[in-house]
Amino acid sequence: MTKVFLTASLVFISGMVVAQNFSDFQKLQFVTAQDTLPYRLLFPKNSTLEKYPLVIFLHGSGERGRDNEQNLKYITDLFLNETNRNTFPAYVVVPQCPADKRWAPQDWYGKLEEPASSIMALLDSLVQHESVDPNRIYLMGLSMGGFGTWYLITRFPDRFAAAVPICGGGDWNQAKTISHIPLWIFHGRKDEVVLPEQSRKMVHALKKVGTKPRYTEYKKTGHDSWTPALKEPQLLSWLFSQHLSGK
Repeated sequence: MTKVFLTASLVFISGMVVAQNFSDFQKLQFVTAQDTLPYRLLFPKNSTLEKYPLVIFLHGSGERGRDNEQNLKYITDLFLNETNRNTFPAYVVVPQCPADKRWAPQDWYGKLEEPASSIMALLDSLVQHESVDPNRIYLMGLSMGGFGTWYLITRFPDRFAAAVPICGGGDWNQAKTISHIPLWIFHGRKDEVVLPEQSRKMVHALKKVGTKPRYTEYKKTGHDSWTPALKEPQLLSWLFSQHLSGK
């Protein structure tokens, strides 16, 4: 593996210029015989727990590539916020999908391929080599990453303690398979890129099999429903309160 640190970037918050150190997300690569997966890794901050939760965040199609930078585009404000880091110490993993790939393949039920297979191998490696609580592994994603979130929890329904699919879609025929997983689903009512029916059908199917997913649909929002979703005041407290069933 290689490790590279980014220089601090400038962000504007409340009209003031504040230095935000994106190098807290270490710039790494996960290498297998089949693939090299760029990813960023944020370590837990200032805590003495023996085990920590792990969040995997899947970006959208516009952030694909090999620069290992665009994958951070929408999530730094949430995970680098000092209050959040102190209140919810956790590992946060942000892989980057190659430009010619998608997190979820066309054939959801064929052989597991890259980059999804690399994500799961990386997950196993982090559980083995870091202080990760295997009962508190969470999956989040937006747009293409929302589809990837549905895909991975469908393929690996016993690995994730909760999931947050944003403006994505899944296979509603598999609702029973994932009915035990706590879900907070987001979509914009005016989304013309991924129609809100994608999330609505998943919610309807999950309710039919007796579960109660949490669903937030923003009335005046288009495809960028991740903007309000990632600012939801209860998002992290809800997410980190979840554990694998019976754990």
